[in-house]
Amino acid sequence: MANYTYLTKEGYAKLKSELEHLKSVGRDEVAKAIAEAREKGDLSENAEYDAAKDAQGLLEMRINELEKTFANARVLDTSQLDTSRVTVLSKVKIKNQRNGAEVTYQLVAHAEADLKAKKISVKSPIGEGLLGKQVGEVAEVKTPNGVLNFEILDISL
Repeated sequence: MANYTYLTKEGYAKLKSELEHLKSVGRDEVAKAIAEAREKGDLSENAEYDAAKDAQGLLEMRINELEKTFANARVLDTSQLDTSRVTVLSKVKIKNQRNGAEVTYQLVAHAEADLKAKKISVKSPIGEGLLGKQVGEVAEVKTPNGVLNFEILDISL
């Protein structure tokens, strides 16, 4: 089975923009930094050169990661999604049965996860525990701090 990355239209556009920026502006900046460091003499003892080469390695790693994401990306159309069960892009209102706290999260691909925006990855422990559940069901989520039980209160898009 293929390991797809499901993205929203907005998430796809955001990642595409980041990739284009890294390939053009990012690579240009790193090349300039390497050239400037090279001009300063002996490369064996040149910390600036080493730092620029490390930055280049990290940049290329991120570009490669984004290209792999796009190779397996599927853009989801919310009008085609079913709200009877929790799926990718579902907004799920859950209640922590231990403390009664209620919170709403949207389940998204790992590349779009942003806890501040209440978007959690479907690969996270909570995301995995919620997938496939229906309203009224209890999701048992294994976390480093033990097992948490979340009641599904509502599913929307």
